[in-house]
Amino acid sequence: MPNALASFPVLAPALPELLLAITALVLVLIGAIRGEGSTGAVTNVAFVALIAAGLLVLMQPAGTAVTFNGAFVVDAFARFMKVAALIGGATVLLMASGYFARIGESKFEFPILVVTSTLGILMMISASDLIALYLGLELSSLSLYLIAAIDRDNTRATEAGLKYFVLGALSSGMLLYGASLVYGFTGSVGFAQIAASLKGHGSTGVIFGLAFILAGLCFKISAVPFHMWTPDVYEGAPTPVTAFFAGAPKIAAMALFVRVVMQAFPSITSQWQQIVVFVAIASMGLGAFAAIGQNNLKRLLAYSSIGHMGYAMVGLAAGTVNGVAGVAIYMAIYLVTTLGTFACLLAMRTKNGYVEKIDDLAGLGRTNPGMAFALAMLMFSLAGIPPLAGFFAKWYVFVAAVEAKMYALAVIGVLTSVVGAFYYLRVVKVMYFDEAKESFEPMGGTLQGIIAVSAIFTLVFWLYPAPLVTAASAAAKSLF
Repeated sequence: MPNALASFPVLAPALPELLLAITALVLVLIGAIRGEGSTGAVTNVAFVALIAAGLLVLMQPAGTAVTFNGAFVVDAFARFMKVAALIGGATVLLMASGYFARIGESKFEFPILVVTSTLGILMMISASDLIALYLGLELSSLSLYLIAAIDRDNTRATEAGLKYFVLGALSSGMLLYGASLVYGFTGSVGFAQIAASLKGHGSTGVIFGLAFILAGLCFKISAVPFHMWTPDVYEGAPTPVTAFFAGAPKIAAMALFVRVVMQAFPSITSQWQQIVVFVAIASMGLGAFAAIGQNNLKRLLAYSSIGHMGYAMVGLAAGTVNGVAGVAIYMAIYLVTTLGTFACLLAMRTKNGYVEKIDDLAGLGRTNPGMAFALAMLMFSLAGIPPLAGFFAKWYVFVAAVEAKMYALAVIGVLTSVVGAFYYLRVVKVMYFDEAKESFEPMGGTLQGIIAVSAIFTLVFWLYPAPLVTAASAAAKSLF
């Protein structure tokens, strides 16, 4: 018996994940016993569990801890990304409760699926071998497929869920094939062992495997050329679900992308850099030009998201500590700005229901000046206009590219950012210069709070960026 106890892995590094797993199991029982009447209680418990998991992450000791025979690692990078993902999940639960109650679709399954998806997200961020990577990815993805179609009576939501599932299954197959190739040619699944076995050079088989793994991860961050699901799923899924898609899963997939290339394939940097540079340029270009003709705000934000993943990957392409720190800063600022923007969308409600068109914002500067100002600041930030937070997000990744002598990539990033500014400024123009339409219904206090916090963060980040920059730098250094 003592030998069995001695061989049992030390589970302290995985306490946040264990908390979410136990919470999900308990909530399933409560929901099954009490039915739809338990939705409010289940949502509250799920929210508390996500906040508690975040506190557990913050309380973890500094340094690197490993468990499950090296498959699960907790370092400064993992802690940074986990806190951001948990903030995203908890905020979406706050945003969703009022929305589903108003449309008469309150379901206790939604908060449970957010918890299980977040559990998968935390596992992805801490994955240190190919098996843990796949387990976390699929746990998160299966929950996302379900919540995309949570509104079963809505044809658009059902179609969105089906598209996401079919294309997601394809991407998972590609990732698995790539993982099997890497395992076959290196004889290892652990990132550290793969890096050691490559010894400064990669065979053709390993490079093919890496390409397939990165293709699967590109799907998860909706980067070109695996972006095709994004506009349709963003538009078809309920708005709080779209807000969740745009936040925590993107952070986890980007964190996994960074960890895979930096820790498993550092010796063949020149090989994966070519892939990352191509994906970054293609994503920035498509995000800048494809959104110009959109009139649906959710589709516009979908193309915007594709572009922003391209900008974040500029930092990764540099392959340096500053580049990875730039990615971490970019994802944190992107999360806050995106959540605030989706909170504004949820506040766009007339007596006839929710609206999503850009034209519906006409005259908002006169009918609701507070919301118009906050949304304008968020749009300016997404466009990268100084001195707002979004400008500094792009600044850090572009500077990292310049330091790595990737001048062409940085110039392309700046040019596409200028083109993309057009459709953000168009939203501001409609709000302040077009004839006023029907005013929106008063928004709830929760949405007001989320919009206010995100707008204030966007406005004042430049005054005191040190905490975020310091945390991101420490996170990046832990990977090198």
